[in-house]
Amino acid sequence: MGWERALVLAPHTDDGEFGCGGTMARLVEEGTDVRYVAFSIATRSLHEGFASDTLAREVAEATAELGIPVGNLTVHDFDVRTFPDRRQEILELLIEFWNEWEPDVVFQPSLHDIHQDHQTVAAEGLRAFKRTTILGYEIPWNNLDFAYQAYFALEQRHIERKAGALTKYASQQHRRYADPEYVWNLARTHGINVNREYAEVFQVYRLIA
Repeated sequence: MGWERALVLAPHTDDGEFGCGGTMARLVEEGTDVRYVAFSIATRSLHEGFASDTLAREVAEATAELGIPVGNLTVHDFDVRTFPDRRQEILELLIEFWNEWEPDVVFQPSLHDIHQDHQTVAAEGLRAFKRTTILGYEIPWNNLDFAYQAYFALEQRHIERKAGALTKYASQQHRRYADPEYVWNLARTHGINVNREYAEVFQVYRLIA
């Protein structure tokens, strides 16, 4: 795809893997420098028995599975469901990323994602990165409306790495959408729609070529 620098914005750890894990695996394979920013490790949402830093460790293992170097992972600890109240702080972090690194493409949640934290990252992402390509990834259980505008064709090995990354989240395996069969079936469905084996889909907010 020709991008040298790709930035993935994940409101909570694992959002990036669900939304574009296969695409990250493909980009890393193609030599793109992929950086991942997670804004919350959801400490208050963890089930009893898990240490407070569980998701910080799990996201490091998951992104490593995708081939992302540990130095390319940034993890913040904003409280879940408080992002709208910290909008300016989040925007300033994103602007700092633009000023220091200037990614060629940014992957972020869709503006139609109904989770308040996802909405905040999506809106501030548009403000911070309006001078580069911005693609919104799909989180099906949060998207009441989604435009299937850009398909990234993937091979079996990319979905294997995506599914493998998601298994690193032991603390999240109770969730229905963590089922590997669901991950594979969604990628297969999107692939069939464009006559490919597998794919991930994105909304196009800005395309600079």
